[in-house]
Amino acid sequence: MALSELLARIVAWLRAGYPQGVPDTDYLPLLAMLATRLSEDQLRQVAAELIVLGAVPPDRADVGVLITKLTDEMPRESDLERVRAHLRAAGWPIDDGWPDTTR
Repeated sequence: MALSELLARIVAWLRAGYPQGVPDTDYLPLLAMLATRLSEDQLRQVAAELIVLGAVPPDRADVGVLITKLTDEMPRESDLERVRAHLRAAGWPIDDGWPDTTR
């Protein structure tokens, strides 16, 4: 299934912010940040696309989505801030004004 324009833009944003792929320490915080704005289905689509593109190993994405779903626990604020800082340094500002796509 093709990604919607919004999800394709999110994948492009993540790939630009992490051109060498998402490191182990940043994957769950990234999912948690996206989970606040995307539905579970959208989150799965983004993770699947990152797998197809080779930005995330398949086992890491599956485990990350499962952990986020089962525990519904946010990563530490220091983890989230590290991811935000990395994306900002790559020229991708974090904007809390994303549209709410879960409704």
